[in-house]
Amino acid sequence: MAKRSIAADVPADELLKLENQMCFPLYACSKEVVRRYTPYLDKLGLTYTQYLVMLALWEYGPTTVGELGERLYLDSGTLTPLLKKMEAKGLLERKRNAGDERRVTIELTDEGVALKERARDVPLSMGACVGITPGEGAELVRLLQKVLSNVRDSREG
Repeated sequence: MAKRSIAADVPADELLKLENQMCFPLYACSKEVVRRYTPYLDKLGLTYTQYLVMLALWEYGPTTVGELGERLYLDSGTLTPLLKKMEAKGLLERKRNAGDERRVTIELTDEGVALKERARDVPLSMGACVGITPGEGAELVRLLQKVLSNVRDSREG
């Protein structure tokens, strides 16, 4: 099945208008939503990216830096300093694999595990500030995951 162009129904002279770009509302919305997370995450002592790391570790448990990077779409150059800061805060530990020194496993400390309870209100608080219904939120997540999957597949293909 051929993929249909997003711009197929837009006249040629309209294609380069900002309002017709898929990238702009995605970018602006992402920036604004991340900004809205800040007051909630400040109470936890986390940046947004650190919060994503914690979410992944709470969900999946111990993981390697490589696996974490794949899940979060972050490279090791971004992850390594981030993980070092989180380790210094006492939230996680980085352990070299005895069989392969290049592999580093990330594990939550007791403090990192305990932080999950304090973070439980963050999704509900964020849901209340975006002004869409739970059903709309679920549909938005589904569509964004589809776009992300398609973009990732086209990058790898």
